Amino acid sequence: MSRQITSVVGGSAVEGGDAHADLNPSDLGDVVLEYGGVDAATARTAIEAAAAAFPAWSRTTPWERSTVLDRAGTEVLARADELGDLLAREEGKTLPEARGEVVRAGQILKYFAGNVLAPHGHLLDSVRAGVEVSVTREPIGVVSVITPWNFPIAIPAWKIAPALAHGNTVVFKPAELVPGSAWELVDILNRAGLPAGALNLVLGRGSVVGPMLTTDPLINGVTFTGSVGTGRGILDAHAPLGRKVQLELGGKNPLVVVDDADLAVAVECLVQGGFGSTGQRCTASSFAVVTDAVHDRLVEAVRERLSRWTVGDARGAGVDMGPVVDPSQLEVDLRYLEVARAEGGEVLGGELLDLGTKGHYLSPALVLGTSSTDTINREEVFGPVVSVIRVSDYDEALATANSSTMNLSAGIVTTDLATASHFRRSSKAGMVMVNLPTAGVDFHVPFGGRGDSSHGPREQGFAAIDFFTTSKTAYTAPGTPTS
Repeated sequence: MSRQITSVVGGSAVEGGDAHADLNPSDLGDVVLEYGGVDAATARTAIEAAAAAFPAWSRTTPWERSTVLDRAGTEVLARADELGDLLAREEGKTLPEARGEVVRAGQILKYFAGNVLAPHGHLLDSVRAGVEVSVTREPIGVVSVITPWNFPIAIPAWKIAPALAHGNTVVFKPAELVPGSAWELVDILNRAGLPAGALNLVLGRGSVVGPMLTTDPLINGVTFTGSVGTGRGILDAHAPLGRKVQLELGGKNPLVVVDDADLAVAVECLVQGGFGSTGQRCTASSFAVVTDAVHDRLVEAVRERLSRWTVGDARGAGVDMGPVVDPSQLEVDLRYLEVARAEGGEVLGGELLDLGTKGHYLSPALVLGTSSTDTINREEVFGPVVSVIRVSDYDEALATANSSTMNLSAGIVTTDLATASHFRRSSKAGMVMVNLPTAGVDFHVPFGGRGDSSHGPREQGFAAIDFFTTSKTAYTAPGTPTS
């Protein structure tokens, strides 16, 4: 019998009724675990538990909150191999990628354990003689955390850690495809010393519990990572209510390669940024913009590199790329390749693979001969698919890169400092990479995009406080007793 997990509400396990099997995308005969999806009423109970826990948790000292997060971070790092194996098994990342993500989650927890101890307020003199002004930060209340399947422990960590660090309580709904990693993170945090109800886990279908987690009057803020359509729905629901909303909605990210680029660097940036994690990253290099002088050499070098690219079981030795996460995403990938062909693109790769086990295996696809107006270059595919646009020069490359409407990350490969500096200043993306893959960011700096990619304050690092707290300015008259 496979392992069973449950939702966690108010510190207690809660069984669900709607049965779900968590399948290994590398081997669909492998049931990772099973769980019961809860209903809207249970989601409401979780929200009430978080609201009940908020007064006491919000009044704990920074040291108490730091201790919990640090203890949890220590356990995550100590169990990186075990948790990485689980993540690879249920999501399909290769073991090195999965372990790296777990390590990042542990680092995030430890970062916010330290960050919460840093001074976040100000004591100022007023423009009026003798008046004292203090500016402090206070938690916003109950936060709904809704996360995707592609980073099943890192994204939850970078939302939950700052929420708890600053005194908020949380109701957490992970994606249905990756409940195991979510359950482990919640279990570790709760055992690290959180009071009952400070962190609640709701396992279930988004269509069932999502409306409750985004519209209930006890929710003070929603942080969501997912599709543009769902994110806009959340924003529309909350706009009249004046609640805080933080949205990360994906990216259509260009990698620009210009005449003077180091070809070896360009190949690695394109292959790692475009096909790492099976291309299932919102920061993936989903289209390359390549100047005419280097186009043919780059394409040939990428083809040669991909010929040595091993697709296989995510936990297999020497595997470069695991499977697509599930049948619906695989169908999306294949449909976009058909559209690209219909619009005149030449598709290299992108073939279904039979590797001995029933899994969602797709070879990496390079789409040539595309233009900036093609569907493949306007919409997010979210798979191992990279399209290439040939341009005449840097100016055209910059304009083409900036034509994306989901401006999360953008990169350039160049050996010219002036070109690199100009691109950094001129790119419309929220994050810019020079001679690095567009995918791959640090945990201690802001994360987010522009255009349709993001809404609200930035995530991660020192910027996280902007969403998870609100400022209070207080004035004290001269002569007011201090005790």
